[in-house]
Parts: sequence; structure tokens; C-alpha cells
Amino acid sequence: MTGLAVLGCIVELLRRQQLREKYAALWLLIGLIIAPLGFFPTWLDSIANKLGVASGVSLVLFAGFVLVLLVTLHLSWESSRLEAETRTLAEEVALIRAHLAQSADPMPANAVKPVAGTPGTGGTPGPGADESTDDTTTATSDDREARA
Repeated sequence: MTGLAVLGCIVELLRRQQLREKYAALWLLIGLIIAPLGFFPTWLDSIANKLGVASGVSLVLFAGFVLVLLVTLHLSWESSRLEAETRTLAEEVALIRAHLAQSADPMPANAVKPVAGTPGTGGTPGPGADESTDDTTTATSDDREARA
């Protein structure tokens, strides 16, 4: 009965799309191996004797232990692969965002921005600037001292 319950659970997880096909194949294989042993438990003892194992229970325990190790190894490999892929995708997203931010800004970040009141830049005169002066007029001595 346990084997049929395992097979039923696997099929239900597949139907609900909660288990991917690549993992379902392994679990279906395990379910197909477990199902007949549940109906014919004497087969387990005869298989254990042929393999040189003391009892069927010891064989099941050892097989279960090996299965858990293999599944753990596979999941660790899958986790490492996904972590590397996530890191690569995060770096690509950061580069794309930086490129979009740079193309959205009409003025590059390293460009010198015009200072208000500077001749020839089109900036507006700063506070206290004489509006009647022309851009071509020479600076007074007070302006020269302020700039120094």
C-alpha cells in the first residue's frame, strides 16, 4: 500500500504542477520499485539473501540511506547552480539599470554643469549680479578679488 500511496502522491503533485517532470521521473521509479515490495514482502528477503545482506530490513535501511545521500547531493548541486545563475542575473540587471540611468540623464555625470551667471553658458545671473552689465564687459576689481 505504501508504494501505491507514493505513486498517488507523485501523480497528484505532477497534476498540480508542484513537481517538475525531471524530478518526477526519479520519484516514479522509486514508487514503481516500492509498490511490488509492499504486496510481496518475501521478495525483499530473497533479494537481500542474493545480495549477501542479513535481512530485508537492513537492505531497505541501507537503500534509503543511499537514496537520501544522492538526493541531498543533487539538491546541493542544483542549489549551487541556481546561486551562480542568480548572481549573474543580478549583475546583468545592475548593468542594465546603470545603462538606463546614464541614457536617461541628458548630461553625463562627469560633465561640468554651468554655473549661474557665468558668461557664455546661458546660465541665469546669480544673486546680486548687475542685470545691466553685458557678458563682454570686463570684471571690476571687486569681482577679481572675490574670484581669487
